[in-house]
Amino acid sequence: MSDIEPEKPKSSWVNLVVDFGPLLVFFLTYKYFSPSGSGNSLATVAAVINGTIAFMGATVIALAVSKWRLGHVSPMLWLTTVLILGFGTLTVIFHNDFWIRIKPTAVYLMFSGVLFFGLWRGKPMLKYLLQSAFEGLNEAGWMKLSRNWAWFFLFLAVLNTALVYTVSFETWLQAKLWGFTVLSFVFTFSQLPMVLKHGMGEQAKEELIENPPHD
Repeated sequence: MSDIEPEKPKSSWVNLVVDFGPLLVFFLTYKYFSPSGSGNSLATVAAVINGTIAFMGATVIALAVSKWRLGHVSPMLWLTTVLILGFGTLTVIFHNDFWIRIKPTAVYLMFSGVLFFGLWRGKPMLKYLLQSAFEGLNEAGWMKLSRNWAWFFLFLAVLNTALVYTVSFETWLQAKLWGFTVLSFVFTFSQLPMVLKHGMGEQAKEELIENPPHD
């Protein structure tokens, strides 16, 4: 029997599919069904409903892909999936896009609360939410990373709530797909000097960039 362990499959493309695939499915489905004009509110609501149903289905598929290809599902992904299904169901039942738009606020507040609670207890909860052990990152680095993401999630919650109440669904969707994604990657890159200072290795750095915490 060979003592050589099988090489772990590359996960970068899987992470991208799991993290951003469902949101892209939601966007494309909504755009496909959305009316050409701005005056048909019933058709717009129908497009949102179709997009939400596709979003929920894609999220469940992403969960299965994560389990199949990566061998595990992180607590962060489990919690996000539950909230997506919950708020998506409310959107479909009440025919109101408010619920799917406010869902990110609920996700961000939940993660921020968990991280702040962990900081209060002296535990870096981000480590447990991600189920990652970035190579070389010491406990002080994990605590600082958890603290910084706790504040960033709180900022995103406030930002999303402001957008929900001030802009149209179309504008919110564009901001959610492109703006929030860019903000998350920029923030992740901003953390690299700190985590490298606290001992994180190059391989772990690539993992953090490819799979930042997300909603």
